[in-house]
Amino acid sequence: MGGYATWIKTPGRAASAQFQVLKPKKDYRALYLGAYKDIAQLKVIAINEGLQVVLEDNIQFDRDLPEFGTQGGIHTHRDKLTVTSPVLMWVKALDIILDRLKSSGFNFGKVRALSGSGQQHGSVYWKNGARDQLRHLNADLPLHSLLEACFSVADSPIWMDSSTSAKCHHLEEAVGGPQELANITGSRAYERFTGNQIAKMFHQKPEIYLQTERISLVSSFAASLFLGDYAPIDYSDGSGMNLLNISEKTWSEICLDTCAPNLKERLGSVVPSNSVLGSVSPYYADRYGFSRECRIVAFTGDNPASLAGMRLQQGDIAVSLGTSDTLFLWIQDPTPALEGHIFCNPVQHQDYMALLCFKNGSLMRERIRDECASGSWEIFSQALASTPPGNSGNVGFYFEAMEITPQAVGVHRFNADSRKVSEFPKDVEIRALVEGQFMAKRIHAERLGYKINSL
Repeated sequence: MGGYATWIKTPGRAASAQFQVLKPKKDYRALYLGAYKDIAQLKVIAINEGLQVVLEDNIQFDRDLPEFGTQGGIHTHRDKLTVTSPVLMWVKALDIILDRLKSSGFNFGKVRALSGSGQQHGSVYWKNGARDQLRHLNADLPLHSLLEACFSVADSPIWMDSSTSAKCHHLEEAVGGPQELANITGSRAYERFTGNQIAKMFHQKPEIYLQTERISLVSSFAASLFLGDYAPIDYSDGSGMNLLNISEKTWSEICLDTCAPNLKERLGSVVPSNSVLGSVSPYYADRYGFSRECRIVAFTGDNPASLAGMRLQQGDIAVSLGTSDTLFLWIQDPTPALEGHIFCNPVQHQDYMALLCFKNGSLMRERIRDECASGSWEIFSQALASTPPGNSGNVGFYFEAMEITPQAVGVHRFNADSRKVSEFPKDVEIRALVEGQFMAKRIHAERLGYKINSL
């Protein structure tokens, strides 16, 4: 081929697409493939040696895989605290997107290396015997049918889950308090963090835990699919588990023992985020035409990947607006606190990154857009521009789901007299949402010692 095909989505129609051939100025011999899985979609991107994007495509879980019955890619349980996502949906999405690229004529044989990222904190539970199946995949069959019986937990707990408060308190008490846990793992105990999710699984369903031979993060799970074997967890994503000693880059024995027995053997080793794990599974060479020399680089979490992708350096700060909003920066001398998080740095593993996470991000903004701007970002922006900075003293706090920073829930509006009111005019509501979200980011960042004005 003289170029590479990318899919142009037709609005409202999941099955139809058009091809656009992107022709680099030079016929590069090597391509590099990246995959990203968040709660709502699986996305792939390919670049050439000149760092030109030659392909992008995505699978929207709700639209393209309706048989799994998700809303926003998730299942929210009756208690409104437990939030999960079907593991096989993720696997089937990979089948679909790779088959689609193969049909487009994409040359997988040119891919020299691939890596990716996934939503942090989510966990995948591999059933006893799954490793043998993963190592011996039949290239004549789709991956989701081969792995259908390989998971001891069909619906994986993900980062939006907030059902593990009791396990968080227990972990903090076991290590000497929330600050001591933060000193060890970079964070106090959080409901969404993987160690507490594992503890809940062990205590509520011990038989399921005993049937589990490996527990992966979403990132290492995705890497495992390409590797054809269990991929290790990387330092950066492993920092979001309340289990990793971030100073020593090893699992914390006291945290492991508090969460579940024999947990270390189920987690496997940890590695630097830029580690080359091995070559692609023969399954992908035989089914899609990947070169058997294609290298798999450790996958990491979406937040560490954002720091790497933004090319932040010491002293830089960045805000990522996504399903969850995040504020992060590169640091060398961390001071863990009860608010925010310290992770191992994905680029220089001897350094660190600091992170503040806000659960009510884009989903909350989209809700207000739909309610106040007829679902149009253009109308939303016009309304925002029509109101003065400061919103004439009207302030709003919008927490549809239980917020992480701070721990609060509900929508709270206050007028210029600091009196709570039940509603705002639509244009005031829009500015109250935007200003409230960004004021919160600044306030909490400065409490952690960030010097916003000096950057």
